[in-house]
Amino acid sequence: MAKAKNNTLKLKFDSARNYAPAPESKSVAKINPRYDLFINGKFEKPLSKKYFATINPATEEKLSEVADANAADVDKAVKAARNAYDKTWKKMPAKERAKYIFRIARIMQERAREFAVIETLDGGKPIRESRDFDVPTAANHFFYYAGWADKLEYAFPNRKAQPLGVAGQIIPWNFPLLMAAWKIAPALATGNTVVLKPAETTPLTALKLAEIIQEADLPPGVVNIITGAGATGAAMVNHPDINKIAFTGSTNVGKIIQKAIAGTGKRATLELGGKAANIIFDDAPLDQAVEGVINGIFFNQGHVCCAGSRLYVQESVAKEVIRKIKDRLETLIVGDPLDKNTDIGAINSKEQLNIINRYLKIGVAEGAEMYQGSGSIPSKGFFCKPTIFTNVAQSNRIAQEEIFGPVLTIQTFRTDDEVIEKANNTPYGLSAGVWTDKGSKIFNLTTKLRAGVIWANTYNQFDPTSPFGGYKESGYGREGGLHGLYPYVRLV
Repeated sequence: MAKAKNNTLKLKFDSARNYAPAPESKSVAKINPRYDLFINGKFEKPLSKKYFATINPATEEKLSEVADANAADVDKAVKAARNAYDKTWKKMPAKERAKYIFRIARIMQERAREFAVIETLDGGKPIRESRDFDVPTAANHFFYYAGWADKLEYAFPNRKAQPLGVAGQIIPWNFPLLMAAWKIAPALATGNTVVLKPAETTPLTALKLAEIIQEADLPPGVVNIITGAGATGAAMVNHPDINKIAFTGSTNVGKIIQKAIAGTGKRATLELGGKAANIIFDDAPLDQAVEGVINGIFFNQGHVCCAGSRLYVQESVAKEVIRKIKDRLETLIVGDPLDKNTDIGAINSKEQLNIINRYLKIGVAEGAEMYQGSGSIPSKGFFCKPTIFTNVAQSNRIAQEEIFGPVLTIQTFRTDDEVIEKANNTPYGLSAGVWTDKGSKIFNLTTKLRAGVIWANTYNQFDPTSPFGGYKESGYGREGGLHGLYPYVRLV
């Protein structure tokens, strides 16, 4: 702090970001050296007899090893789920099912700190995000759907909702616990049983959730959690006794699933990739909009299907907005995800980091101008500096293809019609953001942007009561809210 000549105090910004370390303790996280498959209410050794390591992407250190389920293991889990569905779960009064779901939510709250630390260790995201978003939002989804369990007659007036049977659910590595909650909670509330497969790089919070399920005394077989890679997921998709597939992941895998289940009668919801447009008009509150842009693309290192990765700025304020974004990049701290000062953690895997770096080279080769903050990144682990590209053409690959990392492309526009055309000129249609002071402009764009979720003067706001899902190559079906019940029921 420096003293000005007029004897008033003048604040001096610490551009070097020399904050004292504030690490969260790892001691609260109880991680077993080995995890088996969770089938029929208990952990069982895999029939495959195979295990694989899961590592901390920030340090490249092994955290644990988990079972690698084969087709026989999948069949065993599906049989357990079918038995629990036929003999227990579908016959149980809805208000009793609600008590179990509510109990899971309460125990998750009680163990929230442990879940947050494990999510950060296994996935690389900053502890602030795990602690303040992932875990509480996951618990809220269980609370919300516990409330719906005995009120389905109000959800579907004049219709009778019947469960489908066994749901096979495959979740991604960017929000492991939250995606598990999105999938499991509505399935249980509507009377279905579950076989869940977490991503192979982030299985630990799903396996910790299995411990909660045991503690909650959920009847054996109602929720089964099996681990493995693509072959395990394929065995689930192709299993003849699964009634519903719920998948969140890449568009390419989503297309494979569509082909695999065609003609089988299996229900499906697919939440796939995205390339969201974040639009700033010249009448927007620019400082607020810049914060929304930063949150929209750099939250969870850009590992977000609805990330605002394409920024469109009205030409008259473009220079000012770009300057503000560059200034803001200088303040972002990339580093130890367990440190509470960290804004951007580790990229989830070496494979994903290689993909991001490849796109950075593509962007430069296409003629775009790349800018990264001057801050340093750790020498060990998988890290990437937050990056923006200017002078981007609509046809550039970095503006058309999902990068799934902390990379923002910036383009300008002049008129409403121009930006609507540019925003919709993408194979994806998951989300969008609009920043303007005019309510009429918001309504105009929200009726014309082809995206499942559109935020106005905010970004990345989620609530269990609100549906989420996309159009085009972003998939189909909705999760969350009343809409999230539909994929798990047969209405008669």
